[in-house]
Amino acid sequence: MTQDRRLRILGLVVLLVFGVAWLRAGMLTTVSANGLRAKLDEGRVPQTIAAPRGTITDRSGYVLAISEQSADIFASPKEIKDPTKVAAQLAPILGRSTTTLYDKLTADSGFEYLARLASPAQVKKIRALAIPGIGLTPKTRRQYPQDTVASQLVGMTGVDGTGLSGIELSLDKALTGEDGKRLLIRGRGGADAKVVYVKDEKTTQPGESVKLSIDLRIQAEAEKQIAAAATKFQAKSATAIVMQPSTGKLLAVASWPKVDANDASEAPAAARAVAATSFNYEPGSTFKPFTVAGALEEHEITPDTTFDIPNQYQVADRVIKDAEDHGAETLTTGQILSQSSNIGTVKIAQRLGAKRFDEWIRKFGFGQTTGVEIAGEQRGRLLDVGDYSGSSIGNLPIGQGELVTPMQLISGYSTFANNGVREQPTILDSVNGKDVERAPGKRIVTANTAKQMRDMLEKTSEVGGTAASVAISGYTLASKTGTAQIFDTKLGEYSHTMYNSSVFGMAPADHPKIVVAVLVNDPNSSIGYYGASVAGPAFKQITQSTLNYLGVRPN
Repeated sequence: MTQDRRLRILGLVVLLVFGVAWLRAGMLTTVSANGLRAKLDEGRVPQTIAAPRGTITDRSGYVLAISEQSADIFASPKEIKDPTKVAAQLAPILGRSTTTLYDKLTADSGFEYLARLASPAQVKKIRALAIPGIGLTPKTRRQYPQDTVASQLVGMTGVDGTGLSGIELSLDKALTGEDGKRLLIRGRGGADAKVVYVKDEKTTQPGESVKLSIDLRIQAEAEKQIAAAATKFQAKSATAIVMQPSTGKLLAVASWPKVDANDASEAPAAARAVAATSFNYEPGSTFKPFTVAGALEEHEITPDTTFDIPNQYQVADRVIKDAEDHGAETLTTGQILSQSSNIGTVKIAQRLGAKRFDEWIRKFGFGQTTGVEIAGEQRGRLLDVGDYSGSSIGNLPIGQGELVTPMQLISGYSTFANNGVREQPTILDSVNGKDVERAPGKRIVTANTAKQMRDMLEKTSEVGGTAASVAISGYTLASKTGTAQIFDTKLGEYSHTMYNSSVFGMAPADHPKIVVAVLVNDPNSSIGYYGASVAGPAFKQITQSTLNYLGVRPN
């Protein structure tokens, strides 16, 4: 064979090889492209790695909320070969009926959830079964180690991990981390093939840890005491608050009825709310100190100014009476406060006048939120002074006709305790180990007025005062009781059987370390309804135990 012939044959072979290659390439990019891409994608499995939410603790580090590994359990019905057997295997693990599971396993769909946020124990058992067609999507779920303690305050999350209430909602942005991303590469064999390569494409960033200002032991005691009061007097609900007046930090925010934080969805919506910030009510006599404080600041009265107090007093179309009938008497400002005289308080308010009275109650923060970091805080309700009627000055100064929250009231009492400076209430201590920055306190009244108020409120806990029964041996108290009638919307008038019973106060009176509030909503009036008798015992026990726990020496 000649050399030319060999070269021609070689050239034809090369052309043939290149032709086949180009033809194959064409088929790959046109006819077979979709199929190849599908096979490639089948071997590439992207995964989202759920980021754990930040941990919530009390001020001492006791865990109130923490995330744990979990998973959503799902089925691909078309891959289930024996649904009856699989349903029987899964039912005892998931706590669901075999009938329900069988219906899902035989559904005419490609995907069915069998359980959301399964426990680590459930996940482990299902993984061990390795049932074809049963899969798990890694998740994290929230756990609340303290169960019912601080449950309303801490709140709850949804199945998607977002905050729904309480601190979980108000600090959701800080608590929420950033999910990670991972790519799994499988070998030949499709979805059933082994994973041959794992690539982390994005690192998971956990949420920020949050340390609250509350103290678990003070919180637990507060919840115990209001539960006892509410149960004894068959009340609808109750709340208690303990605050440090010098910092505005809340040491306890308790609500009753109790709610199991790990099963909160089973509780009524009203029980899941933080009553301290969401409950709007007419405060009654606990509102009187703010009327008096405004008049002191305006130099309209002194603690020793005297007033003639008749048995009843007419203001426009309203007749004002005190809690008990009495003959004509003369009382000082201090006595009006310690004996909780409605008539005396109204006479003090008349010296202020409607405009200045309205200005002062707004200065104390009523009609606006306190700014505490609890989701759903209400602002109460105040009448615009232009909407006052002739009798408004006869009911607003004694706590009827306006709506307040327990948090607003305790903030006002803390102003007296802190020498006239209002510190914004706060539930936060630190976030990710960094102290939370706070705005400086705001002066509301002079230190002298604050001291005069403490001195007068101290008399209410002495013999003859309305809060004498809450006195604590070894400590001076400055407190005020409230027995506020609830307006009956059906009758269109104030009820004579429904009340809000409360006590607000501070200790020690000369230099308060704590301010305590207890409110019992709608106790059974046939058993008792006066603030001192219904809320008083819980107030006394919470105050005494907190003082002892904090190491405050008797004075």
